[in-house]
Amino acid sequence: MKGKESKNLFFKRDKFLQEVENKATVWDMIVIGGGATGLGVALDAASRGFKTLLLEQADFAKGTSSRSTKLVHGGVRYLAQGDIKLVYEALYERGLLLHNAPHLVNIQSFVIPNYSWWNEIMYGVGLTVYDLMAGRYRFHKTTLLSGKKVARLLPNIQVNGLKGGVQYFDGQFDDARLALNLAQTCAEQGGVLLNYMPVVELLKDSKGKVAGVKAKDLESGQEYQLKAKTVVNATGVFVNEILQMNAPTQQPLVRPSQGVHVVLDSSFLEGNNALMIPKTPDGRVLFVVPWHKHLLVGTTDTPLNQNSLEPMALEQEIDFILETAGKYLVRKPSRADVLSVFAGLRPLAAPTKDTNSTKEISRSHKLLVAPSDLITITGGKWTTYRKMAQDTVDRAIELGILPNKTCVTASLKIHGYEAPQTNSEHLTIYGSDKTFIQELTNRFPELSQPLHERFPNIAAEVIWAVQNEMARTVEDVLARRMRILFLDARAGIDMASKVARLMAEELGYGEEWQQQQIRDFTSLASNYLLEPYTPASAGKTPAQYISFKN
Repeated sequence: MKGKESKNLFFKRDKFLQEVENKATVWDMIVIGGGATGLGVALDAASRGFKTLLLEQADFAKGTSSRSTKLVHGGVRYLAQGDIKLVYEALYERGLLLHNAPHLVNIQSFVIPNYSWWNEIMYGVGLTVYDLMAGRYRFHKTTLLSGKKVARLLPNIQVNGLKGGVQYFDGQFDDARLALNLAQTCAEQGGVLLNYMPVVELLKDSKGKVAGVKAKDLESGQEYQLKAKTVVNATGVFVNEILQMNAPTQQPLVRPSQGVHVVLDSSFLEGNNALMIPKTPDGRVLFVVPWHKHLLVGTTDTPLNQNSLEPMALEQEIDFILETAGKYLVRKPSRADVLSVFAGLRPLAAPTKDTNSTKEISRSHKLLVAPSDLITITGGKWTTYRKMAQDTVDRAIELGILPNKTCVTASLKIHGYEAPQTNSEHLTIYGSDKTFIQELTNRFPELSQPLHERFPNIAAEVIWAVQNEMARTVEDVLARRMRILFLDARAGIDMASKVARLMAEELGYGEEWQQQQIRDFTSLASNYLLEPYTPASAGKTPAQYISFKN
């Protein structure tokens, strides 16, 4: 809204576009990919003083990085598999994340209900070792519980045959918001970041070395030839596509594995404790975790052979989650209870032999340097994004491409850093930025209007997302700035008209843009529903049944 511009000048798309228009610029590093890995690499490079540019084909964290189980963890499962090095590394990084982004990361209690005495001993011992491995970064002590205590901590748990349980503690976070805050931190360190700017070609010098990229701005259609000393491929499940731009005969480096989550109303598992099911019938781990006053249930681990920015949950994955959760909950969830279902693709290192077992595919990250000096970083997980980034920039230094500068991200505070708040007011997730959103509502009271009766989000958040978080579409706001699409897809569709109207005024678009945005988002959100969408007011289109007066 005109006259409501914020004072934050660091994270502006127009400003970033001006910087890439300078044809004489030679970037120290261009990072391809705006998910957890790419953002981590760009932040690491920028904070060391390197001239850094990040290019993302869609929105920041559009793919895998917004579709996790929202856990910052060492990986109890990896400990059971004997991957001690990965667990040590992840527990250390978990501690750093809690310290550097306390507005986004919190300590979460997990309870494992045991229906046999043997499990009581086995999980108790294993999680005690997990605690000891965390050392000074341990959250809280693992405790053995009686059956009665388990029932108190998990009020809706099946008590028939319940022997006891184990309580342990790990981290939880909002993945898309951390990604956004990493991007903002990178910008504050001098980095340039652009969403909706896919790389369409790698540029090479006379010696066949990668010397930059050709990128296309999807909004204007303009193409840019951008020179760089080094280029990093951090595109997650799309890593093979960039590798094949570099060398068409390149064999696949990664294979996607799909993880699906369903979201339920919090009444299915009351309280603040998460349920951890350590061994499902097919050997997986399943979580039922409180998240933004809803329940996140997942995940699956299904090998796939194709990539997509919008992967679709398979029917058998949905059935598996609901059936498994139903064995532990008094009230068994059905398809009709699912508020949203979403899928994400993990970029796992491709196996060397034909297999459909994702257990044989490494979770550790891998660095590859091509003869052209293209650096590729892949694998890993959200918790270890910082270490992956450090290793990547260190490799560019080891190759002699960049001068030796020390990594500083272990102690670097993430944008929005603020000491943990005792209240649960929803604006706390913005950290120190919440003050500016509140200032908007003080200056313009109409912006305090709620966007939906079931959610506390207000109109000022849309203005903030456009002005300071580079939101360009209704999907950007409702999927990754507010998380509504992932929590309640129907509510997201209900909110689309209000959000489109607010965004159109900010971005200078007209009615046609608004209507197209509403159609696009409604079509997208329908894929997050298991039952057909029914408008809140019968006989009206999504654009008609919500009114908003500026």
